[in-house]
Amino acid sequence: MSTILQVEGLSVAYRGATTPAVHDVSFQLSQERLGIVGESGSGKSTVGRALLKLLPNADITAQRMQFQDIDLMAASEKRMLDIRGKRISMILQDPKFSLNPIRRVGDQVAEAWLAHNRAPRAEARRRTLQMLTSVSIRDVERVYDLYPHEVSGGMGQRIMIAMMLLTDPQMVIADEPTSALDVTVRMQVLSILDGLVRERGIGLIVISHDLNLVRNFCDRVLIMYAGRVVETVKASELDQARHPYTRGLLAAQPRIGGPRKPLPVLQRRPEWSEEAP
Repeated sequence: MSTILQVEGLSVAYRGATTPAVHDVSFQLSQERLGIVGESGSGKSTVGRALLKLLPNADITAQRMQFQDIDLMAASEKRMLDIRGKRISMILQDPKFSLNPIRRVGDQVAEAWLAHNRAPRAEARRRTLQMLTSVSIRDVERVYDLYPHEVSGGMGQRIMIAMMLLTDPQMVIADEPTSALDVTVRMQVLSILDGLVRERGIGLIVISHDLNLVRNFCDRVLIMYAGRVVETVKASELDQARHPYTRGLLAAQPRIGGPRKPLPVLQRRPEWSEEAP
């Protein structure tokens, strides 16, 4: 498989903060499903936004941040405007905060196409209706004209996915794409994303705190703690992870049918935030 993204030594420091939010993170992405997991504040979402240079209040440094033929570190803001949404898309975790409440959802999806293509609005509408159908939304003509408050959380998330996939990107960053969904809708959303990887050959980064999700859905997993990658494992071998932080996360999961005892509290160690993976 060809490499889509290669990251070496990525660090992100928010201005005014005493410590970096992300420190010396390295990984590569091919035509696969790569999970990034860790507790809240571990730096997962910061990595995703740094790849798109969407952190205006932070300093981003890296030895290398190469997306296909593009050096993202050297890319100007004008160049990034062409890349964002067209070649790299990011699915945000909560449509309630990501969709404009005073615009119809169909117009918002169509805008993603029009931002990168000179075409009549009728063509954008046609493509939008096709994409809404492809993410398992029924009665798309009716849904097109709805406002965000008129759709359910699951439908809103699928609308966000349609918006991000309409431009046929080569890489998708999905930040907690199923966190607010019920089990049935979650499986539908994951099936859509899985089909994109298999049929279109895209690279998919799934940012999540759900170990069960990445274990069953992803190909590889990066485990982050305090802004660092402490371990990288095959998703199928997550239960055999060796780092004590990963072992602590696994032990803290409630299990159906497991012993009815208090879950262990993860005992963090200062050296975890200083050691290299």
